[in-house]
Amino acid sequence: MTQLSAAGRARNLRLMAFDVDGVLTDGTLFVAASGEEFKAFNILDGHGLRMLRASGVQLAILSGRESAAVTRRAQELGIEHVHQGLGEKLPAFESLCARSGVKADQCGFVGDDYPDLPVLLRCGFAASVPGAPEAVRSRVHYVTRAAGGRGAVRELCEFVLDAQGKLDAALGRYLA
Repeated sequence: MTQLSAAGRARNLRLMAFDVDGVLTDGTLFVAASGEEFKAFNILDGHGLRMLRASGVQLAILSGRESAAVTRRAQELGIEHVHQGLGEKLPAFESLCARSGVKADQCGFVGDDYPDLPVLLRCGFAASVPGAPEAVRSRVHYVTRAAGGRGAVRELCEFVLDAQGKLDAALGRYLA
């Protein structure tokens, strides 16, 4: 069996899934006295997700927390599969693969903490962020330079687009 590089693994992706807290956000959770929760999302990350989706890669969210803000942001970005409030992410990942008709080795996942490890170890392309524990970072194929919630997702989307030979086309409308 040959060892594929991170780019080689990203080249085969048909579905990319993301954790939320610490990946799509910086992990900070604002809670009002009323109990309402607020999350901050990076606009650059959002555009990266739109470019990746437009290239034909399906998008998914797998999150341990339930959040109306995540539901709304996913709708704005056209993220097809949103799974929240997960006690364990691996069963949701396996179900997502089955429903999407995509093999696990054609899926990627970005996570930043121990509960993400089962999916990171199962998917074809595993990624994380610099703020993740060493036990996570040492087990993935790619660690972003940018922090979670601070451009990591945009960096990752561009990495995948480049690996698939689609980055120039994605940027083409801006360079014309």
